[in-house]
Amino acid sequence: MAQANPYPLRVDKVIMEKFKVLASENGRSVNKEIEVLMKTAVSNYERENGSIEINLDV
Repeated sequence: MAQANPYPLRVDKVIMEKFKVLASENGRSVNKEIEVLMKTAVSNYERENGSIEINLDV
């Protein structure tokens, strides 16, 4: 299970309401829709710029 994000999302109310419609249309929660879009953005970036190496040993 993914760890809770310590950074609350601040977003315009109108955009959030519209985003809820998109998430619903895709059969996802708002959280899952955000995660899918983030994964897509990272994948697109890495396709153009190469792999992003992350060290999770903190």
